[in-house]
Amino acid sequence: MNNVILNNLFEKKVELQQRVDAIEADFKKGRSADFSEQTTENENNEVLNEIHHEAKLELGLINHAIARFENDEYGICSQCTEAINPDRLKVLPYIDTCINCAK
Repeated sequence: MNNVILNNLFEKKVELQQRVDAIEADFKKGRSADFSEQTTENENNEVLNEIHHEAKLELGLINHAIARFENDEYGICSQCTEAINPDRLKVLPYIDTCINCAK
């Protein structure tokens, strides 16, 4: 079970890193010379910027969860030290608080 969890975390990490890399590569492409095309690009960049930000945040959470796993702290609430409900971890595998402490 623990290897499955760790593998899932690493798979999610790879997926997020690929997403971040693709967005950053898109940002480096530069702008079109056409003004109307630039307007569309600016709108797209706003959306990409938000996706990039969210992916980087989630990537940080995944890295933190992997570190907690490696330190035998995964699945233990970082605030009250009680076990986190396994169903909660299935939904949010990077979570580090139990439902009571999250409130």
